[in-house]
Amino acid sequence: MNSADIPAWALQLPTLNATLNTISALFLLSGYRLIRSGNRDGHRRAMLAAFTTSTLFIVSYLTYHFFAGATPFGHEGTWIRTAYLTVLLTHTVLAVPAAPMAIATLVLGLRGKFETHRRLARIAFPVWLYVSVTGVIVYVMLYHAPGAAG
Repeated sequence: MNSADIPAWALQLPTLNATLNTISALFLLSGYRLIRSGNRDGHRRAMLAAFTTSTLFIVSYLTYHFFAGATPFGHEGTWIRTAYLTVLLTHTVLAVPAAPMAIATLVLGLRGKFETHRRLARIAFPVWLYVSVTGVIVYVMLYHAPGAAG
């Protein structure tokens, strides 16, 4: 799709998406630090904020791709394409279970089922954090690498 066919406001969404992923990652790290220090209330607030920013991300991401479709990377036959596709593949594969794991972990915590919450969080946290961070890496590679789309 030609960028002239995409609403001007929608062209800003990839930057918003990367910002939301960054904020979500920071809230995740903050929530981890808070629970490790015994601050359950701060942990709860940080994790609700991480969930909120991730939810806003997915709405913005889907909105952008509704208008723009797929964004080609290019760089055929280069190491940077291989690196990009590797990061994109792992990001995409892990994003699929990250959402339901995050929801389940959040619900368990809010319902006070802390032992089950803790067991699931040991898996969900690193996956969610990886997806948030690699989402930003994909954005940087796609829009800010030499010869990038944006």
